[in-house]
Amino acid sequence: MRAAIELARGGRVLVLTKDDLYESSTEYAQGGIAAALSEDDEVTLHLHDTLLAGDGLCREEAVRVLVEEGPQQIHQLIEWGMRFDRNGTKLAFTREGAHSRSRILHAHGDSTGSEILRALMAKARTIHSIQLLPHTFATELTVEDGKVSGVNYIDAKTGESTRLPARSVLLATGGLGHAYKETTNPSVACGDGMAMAYRAGAILSDMEFVQFHPTALFVKGAPRFLLSEALRGEGAYLRNLLLERFMPHYHEAAELAPRDVVARAIIMEMHKTRAEFVYLDLTSLNPEHVKKRFPRIYSTCLQYNIDISTDLVPIRPAAHYSMGGVATDLLGATSLPGLFAAGEVASTGVHGANRLASNSLLEGLVFGARSATAMLTNHISAPFPSPKPSPLAVGAQPAVAAPHAALPTDPQKALEEARAILWDKVGIIRDGKHLAAAVKRLAELELSGAPELNRASYEARNILTVAPIIARCALAREESIGAHYRSDFPLKNERTSPRHSYVTKIHPPYFS
Repeated sequence: MRAAIELARGGRVLVLTKDDLYESSTEYAQGGIAAALSEDDEVTLHLHDTLLAGDGLCREEAVRVLVEEGPQQIHQLIEWGMRFDRNGTKLAFTREGAHSRSRILHAHGDSTGSEILRALMAKARTIHSIQLLPHTFATELTVEDGKVSGVNYIDAKTGESTRLPARSVLLATGGLGHAYKETTNPSVACGDGMAMAYRAGAILSDMEFVQFHPTALFVKGAPRFLLSEALRGEGAYLRNLLLERFMPHYHEAAELAPRDVVARAIIMEMHKTRAEFVYLDLTSLNPEHVKKRFPRIYSTCLQYNIDISTDLVPIRPAAHYSMGGVATDLLGATSLPGLFAAGEVASTGVHGANRLASNSLLEGLVFGARSATAMLTNHISAPFPSPKPSPLAVGAQPAVAAPHAALPTDPQKALEEARAILWDKVGIIRDGKHLAAAVKRLAELELSGAPELNRASYEARNILTVAPIIARCALAREESIGAHYRSDFPLKNERTSPRHSYVTKIHPPYFS
């Protein structure tokens, strides 16, 4: 939406969404948006915290763009009617894990993303050259003479397929959480943009880095509802099944450690106590403050007979965010001329090996605006790194083509198996044996042939496209760094400087 508003200066803009206009990860983003705007904060501190969370793999120039342009994007949002929470006349800030300052802006307590989307939609609706088209599912990118020239999409109501020509195309399709059996993501997050770009020949980068949110509500039969990092920022503790607070044993920042550290600690405590979950404990906080600060979380948990202000809340990690995606430069340009990407679908290197909490909404604003500016000037990216031998690529597997067989009679069954494989073998703690088994089986599950003209068939195809890529890249990276932890290679590779992974449909994972 931020890109569409910017692009409208140069011509007609069509925004396709496969579901309702608001149905997206942004709509459900609770915690907030990070920006160095408080009196005791500085852009350099935000830069330092982001680089530290990224475990050495962030592209510093991308992070610098994010933190330096972020504040002006926040001010622009406020001008367009964004209603952030305030203390009197001043903006209210809170702190989240791995932030050294309270710099998280929020709205309606825990509905920040929804309010950002409302403000952007309201602005977009005042611009006549922007057309919003919900329930239209983009299925393929069209490529002519090596340049992306448009998209094919299907109408959810009629099932009709349409070819849409365009001067340029921006992928803003979000993440891939539903490639995993357990995820905090809404059902639309199926890796669609990454899969389309991959099939069209674009380079993907850092696909092995999937962030697992440490605290998702664990109630059998219920969705894995996200419990914001801001709960721990306000003072909530984590306790194991024996009611012992355990995070101080794992990190000096305890509950405010980086997400990958917290998620692994929870898994280890679950194994230690032979439990399916641990507890999030808010009982030491003022109950009225909890209800006012987190109204959406409070009301949702009440639906499952859990009062977060007085009860211990059962939680466990769930797949949450993809640091990798379609490789782009600092202006959103991909390796395919005419194709741009912004937000979670893109890999700018801004998040490194582990995203810092509340940088994702900021990334959408900053790089959405930058991508639009580049599209208006027909910007073409510089060449991306080409495949070459690398010490990190020893375990790389050759590219695996989809089997040339007819579609399975039950693609949904193949999809369920793939999601279980990623969760069990390509999850929070990985090892070579299980990764190799995952790569082999996922290659056998990839679909060939043309899917039926409906959303479910294409979503299954897209997940079965990105799942093997995640597994292959994870197998190739023989080290532990950020969200990628391998028990058989528990240390970071210190022989070389940190390297990003790349993969295309004709090249196996390589590093540069």
